[in-house]
Amino acid sequence: MSLILTHGYFIADDAIEQRIMRPYPPLGLLSISAWLDREGVDHHVVDATFLDADTFVQRVRALRPRMMAFYVTLMTRHSVLRLIAALGGAEDSPVIVLGGPDVRHNAADYLSHGAHLLVVGEGEQTMADVARLPAAACRDAAALAAIPGLIHADAQGQPVFTGERRFVPELDELPEPARHRIDLRPYLKAWRDAHGQTSLNVSTQRGCPYKCAWCSRAVYGTSYRRRSPQHVVAELRTLVDRYAPDQFWFVDDVFTINHNWLAGFAEALDAAGLRIRYECITRADRMNERVVELLSRTGCVRVWIGAESGSQRILDAMQRQVRVEQVTAMIRAASDAGMQTGTFLMLGYPGETETDIVATERYLRDARPDLFTVTLAYPIRGTLFHDQVADQTTSPPFDQGSDRDRRYPRTYSDDYYRHAVRLLTHTHAVSTAPRPFGARALAHRVAWCRSRLGMWWHRRNGMQPA
Repeated sequence: MSLILTHGYFIADDAIEQRIMRPYPPLGLLSISAWLDREGVDHHVVDATFLDADTFVQRVRALRPRMMAFYVTLMTRHSVLRLIAALGGAEDSPVIVLGGPDVRHNAADYLSHGAHLLVVGEGEQTMADVARLPAAACRDAAALAAIPGLIHADAQGQPVFTGERRFVPELDELPEPARHRIDLRPYLKAWRDAHGQTSLNVSTQRGCPYKCAWCSRAVYGTSYRRRSPQHVVAELRTLVDRYAPDQFWFVDDVFTINHNWLAGFAEALDAAGLRIRYECITRADRMNERVVELLSRTGCVRVWIGAESGSQRILDAMQRQVRVEQVTAMIRAASDAGMQTGTFLMLGYPGETETDIVATERYLRDARPDLFTVTLAYPIRGTLFHDQVADQTTSPPFDQGSDRDRRYPRTYSDDYYRHAVRLLTHTHAVSTAPRPFGARALAHRVAWCRSRLGMWWHRRNGMQPA
């Protein structure tokens, strides 16, 4: 076996995923696999999701690859580094190639922890070029210099970048992800057991032209490219015929960014006689009455509309380029059209005060989304947010944590934010309760009071460590 593509994500180690159980196949890897198939590159995909680390290592060793390529995110960094250590050290150890959003701005660390080559940017053609290299050439600076989109170490161990690779200009040139390379049955079963329905993920675009200060653009930059509606519908038809999922998840950053594309998507679905159900993410400023109608017409059953904060001051600091009123109005419009709605919130952004948190609570109460998530802000390397707090940041050793563990002086203590998260949870429960003064709603009102008191206490007595 010449090459293994993998990712090092184990669902059994992910406590949050164990609770929500919404796993999806590794779409990026399967896109690269499909490209390698078309280029005639011998390879194998090892999907780690439903394995454990010991079984994964045994399976890889049995295949005896010449090269291993891991897709790495900040969530999988720790496990990937452990796997590299477990698979390395012998004379016949594989060449280790890493790609994904975590490698560009952590290149020196990854190279010093066992990686030989890093693929930055779009991975299909770069991975094909790397896979064709003879083993000796993988450490030959002259040979590597001819392949754009790579980072490798020089004789002194310092990162050397071979330059940006041009993006694939037309996404219709990409083959459909090679889903046949892995077993989708565990994914479908996990969904069916947890939710009574199945779901598969699909990508219609790459990149996002917006420049939110906290968002990483390490792979696609600020580019925006999209597959034609007809190309997407052809893939959906294949998936419906082959796997019959009950719904789809469009993984795109801003699904409604192009209104003409969305209208074309509706026409392409009609022309194919295809009826689907799906969920997606978008921005309120890329929605209006026509877009809501098109979402409903094309089968959208759940739309996530990013907010991050209910404070306009914080949204402006994040460079979100959206108004709180827009988000509230579009969540209500989507809900009125019969779609389930969700929103994302972030607490602890630099400069946030309790007044801003109260504004976020007010937004949640006014918008009344069906679902919401809340996270504490953390600075990702390569973002404006990170640059703004870099000189105040502390981090664990590279192989013992990720950007999620990077600490900077938030306005309040960790205990304060624990109460603030609970406050939002109870606010949402009360505002969406079918019986606002029923027993359950009253219990949440009491818990809200406790959370508010906890915030006051820790604001008064708690100090956030530097």
